Amino acid sequence: MTESNRRAFLGQSGAAIAAGLTLLPARSGKAAPSDRVNIAVMGIRGRGGGLAQSFAALPGSQVTHLIDVDTNLFRQAVPAIAERQGSEPKTATDFRRVLDDPEVDALVIGAPDHWHAPATVKACQAGKHVYVEKPASHTLWEGRKMIEAARKYDRVVQVGTQSRSTPHYRHVIEEVLPSGRIGTILQAKAWNSQYRPDLPEAEDGPPPEGVDYNLWLGPAPKRPFNPNRFHYSWHWQWDYGTGDVGNDGVHDLDIARWGLGVGMPSTVSCTAFKAVNARWETPDTAFATFTFPDTPAILVFEQRDWSPYVQNGFENGVIFYGTKGRVEIGRSGWRLFEGNDQVPVESEPFSDRHHFEDFLDAIASGRRPHADIEEGHHSAALAHLINITARTGRGFLTLDPTTEEILNDSEAQSLTRRSYREPFGIPEQV
Repeated sequence: MTESNRRAFLGQSGAAIAAGLTLLPARSGKAAPSDRVNIAVMGIRGRGGGLAQSFAALPGSQVTHLIDVDTNLFRQAVPAIAERQGSEPKTATDFRRVLDDPEVDALVIGAPDHWHAPATVKACQAGKHVYVEKPASHTLWEGRKMIEAARKYDRVVQVGTQSRSTPHYRHVIEEVLPSGRIGTILQAKAWNSQYRPDLPEAEDGPPPEGVDYNLWLGPAPKRPFNPNRFHYSWHWQWDYGTGDVGNDGVHDLDIARWGLGVGMPSTVSCTAFKAVNARWETPDTAFATFTFPDTPAILVFEQRDWSPYVQNGFENGVIFYGTKGRVEIGRSGWRLFEGNDQVPVESEPFSDRHHFEDFLDAIASGRRPHADIEEGHHSAALAHLINITARTGRGFLTLDPTTEEILNDSEAQSLTRRSYREPFGIPEQV
């Protein structure tokens, strides 16, 4: 795709998005392949596979490469994408080789958390735009390096906190909350409430045939293969994941922080532990309170991975408490209370589509996306701080919001970054 053609097409696509038009027509309505953003998807199992399907369906993009260390996944994924977009993607196990392809415009990262930052930085250095799933980073230090890379190489880096592009969330946070209808907002409560089972007993052994396990480990320490440290179970292991606070809770932390209009916190008070999932390394339970500079408002977060029921009508959600009323919001909609009286409201169903369209429009226009990496970093930082309290046993941490350093606690500060297995790390100067 030539640069002139790409800019012309995406300019038209961006105008359609700004006008509120839906950009998911049937395949016959797509632009010619030469006029679409060429996307490589890294990590195609689970969420990554869904991302590949979604970008293949958009008229402004085509999936040119599927990348995964598990070659067994290609047998079904390649024909599925080909059927959706009308062209067959290439396959690769190592994303670094794909970054060498000048025809690739963007890298979509659906790989485990420990790969998010190294892959994002390398993609920016290669001149590619990036869509990276949440949480943005694996450590607090990494998030800052991702921002530095995005700015230095002038790349669009969108984080997969999709609520930032969803109409009913945007309406509430950009119009309803500032309107004063619920008064001065002094608290946001976010929660992640669901049931997740413990891991089974599992022995170390050889990796499955067709899996490049060394590349899967990448920057993480070298350890024997174990199914409890692979596929979805990696979420609950410190070497690769950020627990459910970073996996799912970060969505609601992001919405709460967005609605309060705050950035990095000053303090966190937290109790985080494992209540039922003994084989997890990460906590399944957390109760945290954040304070921020220059505002009396606080952010409260609750996580319960042992509660198979909804709260205030939402499995995961946020309540904004004001001096005159409150707003309750989740993926299925929102509710407005003025005093104790509920006010009728309307909202459309949640759809990831808006977020993917926003990514393409940001590339076209040169603006920052709704979930720019800096916003993603600030929200991921809340999850990282909760996890640091769990790992250190500290109930209270103080942060310098400017330097992003934990004060007066060298052990906690040491957990704001990690060491890397070479050659997969991030340099000090990106």
